[in-house]
Amino acid sequence: MATTSSPSVDQYLAAQPSTSQAVLARVRAALRKALPDADEIISYQIPAYRFPGGIVLFFAGWKQHFSIYPVTPGVLAAFGEEIAPYVASKGTLRFPLSERVPMRLITRIAKLRAKEVLERVQVRAKRKASKKSKPPAPKRGGTRARPPTRTRAR
Repeated sequence: MATTSSPSVDQYLAAQPSTSQAVLARVRAALRKALPDADEIISYQIPAYRFPGGIVLFFAGWKQHFSIYPVTPGVLAAFGEEIAPYVASKGTLRFPLSERVPMRLITRIAKLRAKEVLERVQVRAKRKASKKSKPPAPKRGGTRARPPTRTRAR
């Protein structure tokens, strides 16, 4: 992967080796189609797709493969054996550049990750709403009167 601090995904793709540019363009197209409401950004110097609740997916190009991040426990559980050949390490799927891009699989992963992010946003909103509806907890300490300060007679 070329090291770059690309301000846009177009510039990131243009900075990649010509052997991976076409593959990364297909991955980008699949992610844009699967996540039409997501913002396409550069984060950690790689392309990412973000909802207001957080990052849905990152992708990056390398010499021999491209990767998709993060692979959550939910993704592992949902796709199990289907993604097993691509699991490189905790949180990473690695797809060889020499193989056909699994567009449908990438689309399905993106949609599942979008669902996870949106569910997390809903859980946070419910927690916040429940905290607002509860009366404030009594303050601890400081509610008792302090004993008078003794002074020594000289």
